[in-house]
Amino acid sequence: MTTPAVSDLACKELVELVTDYLEGALSPAQRHRFEDHLVTCPFCQTYLDQMRQTIGALGHLPEASIEPKALDTLLSAFRGWR
Repeated sequence: MTTPAVSDLACKELVELVTDYLEGALSPAQRHRFEDHLVTCPFCQTYLDQMRQTIGALGHLPEASIEPKALDTLLSAFRGWR
């Protein structure tokens, strides 16, 4: 059994880093690991594309256009996310 290289990135870790990646907040080393993983993982490529599309579609949604009850539900869901 071979030991994975230190730079290997699991899909789960990529999902956790995708927002920082899209915001340009990863260190150069993290960005390199992230992009290396994308080269070999079509599933994560699709996930990244979906995140970009979601941000493109909803990224300009004004908070005032969300019903207060829905906003409370969303905020509750994301509190303590990390």
